[in-house]
Amino acid sequence: MAKLYFCYAAMNAGKSTLLLQAAHNYEERGMRPFLLTAAIDQRAGAGCIASRIGLQRPASPFNSDDDLQIIVEQAVKERAIDCIFVDEAQFLTPTQVWQLAHIADHAGIPVLCYGLRTDFQGKLFPGSETLLAIADQLREIRTICWCGGKATMVLRLDENGDPIEEGAQVHIGGNDQYVSVCRKHWKDRQITATE
Repeated sequence: MAKLYFCYAAMNAGKSTLLLQAAHNYEERGMRPFLLTAAIDQRAGAGCIASRIGLQRPASPFNSDDDLQIIVEQAVKERAIDCIFVDEAQFLTPTQVWQLAHIADHAGIPVLCYGLRTDFQGKLFPGSETLLAIADQLREIRTICWCGGKATMVLRLDENGDPIEEGAQVHIGGNDQYVSVCRKHWKDRQITATE
């Protein structure tokens, strides 16, 4: 039976790298993965999954109002699909997470979602919250804080590099705007040892 998976982590843990490696592994075995990514994240270009180490490949972009069952059904008409990979899964809506669960349950296609668990305020993204609630399997991808401890939180930085506490939940950015830290240093708003 196919399952719905959620692989989650803080920023810069290598989620996209792991997704791209897993998709490559499927292809090496003659299988056909189908890749989805949030249209809102265009740091590497529209419909592109990219990792910080330089790996990238095209993916079908999704918006919050898209029906993922319909997107997958249309893709299956063009070619067989053995697995679905979703990058930036935190941007899924709860309805879309249930659509992906339906695909796993009824179409028999495994769905692997990769994304952030929480935002810079320590709050769950709606997509992540639903995935944590209904995914068949959860996998934490670990990264480290500057102190060497496990980073589970992320700080958003302003234009001066100082942590902020307020703002919109969704703000696309990279290493210049986010720092992954442990819970202690997230509470203390401490981004380096010298502060």
